Amino acid sequence: MAISRLSVLVALLACCCSLVRVSQCGGGNRQNYTSMFSFGDSLTDTGNLLASSQLPFTTVGRFPYGMTYFHRPTGRCSDGRLVVDFLAQAFGLPLLQPYLSRGKDVRQGVNFAVGGATAMDPPFFEGIGASDKLWTNLSLSVQLDWFEKLKPSLCDSPKNCKEYFSNSLFLVGEIGGNDYNYAFFKGKTLDDAKSYVPTVASAVIDATERLIKAGAMHLVVPGNLPMGCSSAYLTLHPGRNSSDYDSVGCLKTYNDFTQRHNAMVQQKLQVLRLKYPNARIMYADYYGAAMSFARNPKKFGFKHGPLKTCCGGGGPYNFNPVASCGVRGSSVCADPSAYANWDGVHLTEAAYRAIADSILHGPYTSPRLL
Repeated sequence: MAISRLSVLVALLACCCSLVRVSQCGGGNRQNYTSMFSFGDSLTDTGNLLASSQLPFTTVGRFPYGMTYFHRPTGRCSDGRLVVDFLAQAFGLPLLQPYLSRGKDVRQGVNFAVGGATAMDPPFFEGIGASDKLWTNLSLSVQLDWFEKLKPSLCDSPKNCKEYFSNSLFLVGEIGGNDYNYAFFKGKTLDDAKSYVPTVASAVIDATERLIKAGAMHLVVPGNLPMGCSSAYLTLHPGRNSSDYDSVGCLKTYNDFTQRHNAMVQQKLQVLRLKYPNARIMYADYYGAAMSFARNPKKFGFKHGPLKTCCGGGGPYNFNPVASCGVRGSSVCADPSAYANWDGVHLTEAAYRAIADSILHGPYTSPRLL
């Protein structure tokens, strides 16, 4: 039963204040981005997993995914838009088309992210005995290869590329969360996972450096979301007593682990800034932005709190691994904007809007994006 539940969770993971256009804001020396490129996993994927046909089934291709904004499934693991969508709209750009189903005009940006993707390549998971848990081989390095293949369509000379990328924003992640998820699904301990942190964080940094060498000048590298606040983890890995939970109700050990990863990424980013002083390398604190509404959900309109899911199959957090969102036996709430948690792993459009707003206008990007 436990193995079955974990398999369903892996499938779900794999899927599976208003923002003002920055171009309309006056004053300052704000960067006017004319294109945007993103990489990562299901927190950023706008349709590549669906197009790749890597899975035997994908709940993200079924209603109620996409119910809020698009009114149909689009391949996004949410009821509506993601952080990347809000950022694109804030800069007056079209929503990024998935690389695998892109049109002819790609000069305003492309999304390379794939649901279920990892920072590490498959051999890493073979080494830790978790390769059977992978739901896609389209890792971060594959996404970077796609970008390199697309680059001649964007600019045709070093001079043109320098000019073009001087006005391009690169979103490198969120990525790395699945690397740890797959390890935990295989039964690895927190201590085991802690030993992977330097390697996973280095993969994120190496990808960032590779983009800089390819011409990227403006890069946002997000940290991971608080794992201990995931209703999937709260359901499948509950604490033994009340002291295992913080004041919000999140699991302390898993949130501490997430912060370990994020701290390592920030440390390595600082080294990268010194190496490439002409590049603008920004860290986006997804963890801090998410905890801000987790600690004060009513301020953000989340009247049902930060932990209970909008779409699920019952239980204390409305997360049921045998009746996950989009599967028979599950149901969806009437108003997703009253929830921060969408399906137990991913957030609602309203929560992603709050994170995007924090990145654009709040204190959770260092240095500031605007």
